[in-house]
Amino acid sequence: MAIQLNDTHPSISIPELMRLLLDDEMLPWEEAWDITSRTFGYTNHTILPEALEKWPVPMLEELLPRHMQIIFEINHRFLCQVDAKWPGDVERLAAMSIIEESQPKMVRMAHLAVVGSHVVNGVAEIHTALVKSRLFPEFNEMWPGRIVNVTNGVTPRRWILQAT
Repeated sequence: MAIQLNDTHPSISIPELMRLLLDDEMLPWEEAWDITSRTFGYTNHTILPEALEKWPVPMLEELLPRHMQIIFEINHRFLCQVDAKWPGDVERLAAMSIIEESQPKMVRMAHLAVVGSHVVNGVAEIHTALVKSRLFPEFNEMWPGRIVNVTNGVTPRRWILQAT
């Protein structure tokens, strides 16, 4: 089964699948995470910071408390991996954390999508290069090959050219 996250809007699906696997199916964390991270792929559509969703932690704690618990656990386990790879690099930990330490704390939904997916793609070759170099350089360094170029769909010009 594959689920493609079309930008950051559906990123909450990651903790929702984890909730189902942990609480309803009673799977251990490692097995649930393996299934979840192999299930999701994330398509990034923009590198503009204002378009990358951030959800307030207090709002999620109130509306979806179990999801927020799961997000905190995902982030904790992920940051342990980051610290193991780059011991003591506090700036890198802050840059890569799913939780932004602001007032109020925010969940970086794009970071959640990258961490919870087995593959991330841009929508064009130049866009993918920017995703690797400007938007998620630390993630690209952590997981070389996870960010790939996949052009979604057929461009109208290419379709017209082929149709004539």
